Amino acid sequence: MKLAFPRTSLAVAALLGLAGAAQAQELNLYSARHYQTDEALYANFTKQTGIKINRIEAKEDELLERIRNEGAASPADIFITVDAARLAKADELGLFAPVKSKLLESRIPSNLRSNDSDWFAFSIRARVIIHNKDTVKSADVQDYEDLAKPAMKGKVCMRSGSHPYNLSLMSALIAHMGEQKAEEWARGIVANFARAPKGGDTDQIKAVAAGECGVAVSNTYYLARLMRSDKPEDKKVMEKIAIVWPDQKSFGAHINISGGGMLKTAPHKEAAVKFLEYLASDEAQRYFADGNNEWPAVATANAKNPALEAMGKFKADALPVATLAKNAATAQKIYDRAGWR
Repeated sequence: MKLAFPRTSLAVAALLGLAGAAQAQELNLYSARHYQTDEALYANFTKQTGIKINRIEAKEDELLERIRNEGAASPADIFITVDAARLAKADELGLFAPVKSKLLESRIPSNLRSNDSDWFAFSIRARVIIHNKDTVKSADVQDYEDLAKPAMKGKVCMRSGSHPYNLSLMSALIAHMGEQKAEEWARGIVANFARAPKGGDTDQIKAVAAGECGVAVSNTYYLARLMRSDKPEDKKVMEKIAIVWPDQKSFGAHINISGGGMLKTAPHKEAAVKFLEYLASDEAQRYFADGNNEWPAVATANAKNPALEAMGKFKADALPVATLAKNAATAQKIYDRAGWR
């Protein structure tokens, strides 16, 4: 049976259809990734799908607070950030919606996503030991635990104990060593400080190169940036330091991630899933390696980055990254008790 509609109704229906089509061609992204190189990643997605990305960039806590304040009216479709603990925090706040995608489940390893598929990792960075070639021997700093030994007194540089990178490292150590031994490690590190914690990872690298301290830890992508730099001063920094993959005879080097998920209130859910699936594609995964010096979360992406390859193969900690968030509060308490500010 054919139903007859007034012409005005047909006109309204047509307008609504056009509005829906236009709406489907947009994606609102809230991102705490602050890398200019991500521009190409977003541009490629738009080129492939025709979906325009509207992006708001800010610090993680600012974005999370904004999403909570916006409530059901939030225009955000996707939240992306670095560090597993930050993703888990958003999950605990009930902001993410589970994503049913066979593609994501098949390409992103289970230890690199939440148990309920609320968020997924798309790139990996490892936290390695760096040391001054002239003052510290590689053989003496083979494990994270070595940094807390008396032999390293006055030689250790670190960033703040409240920074998510160090909280995640401590969270992993709690999982592997237990809370008591993890606290003993933290106290040993504090006793070995060459100076009070300050600055970011690049500052720690430069301090080691300058001899201000003998050893530190850093995320690998900071090192890769310096390795690929054409600046003479950066080349000099890398000539002064050596990189050690820690705990290769035990649980492996601590890794963290960059990832994201779809928000419960996302107005463009179909586009949001397409975007997450795009981030797991070989093209996007290779971009993470080439553009921002991170390892792909998808092992078969076959990304090539000369700096990452120069660091060599390593044993990575297989601990599920979701576990890092569970121990984050305990990690902060341990740092506080140890006097690591």
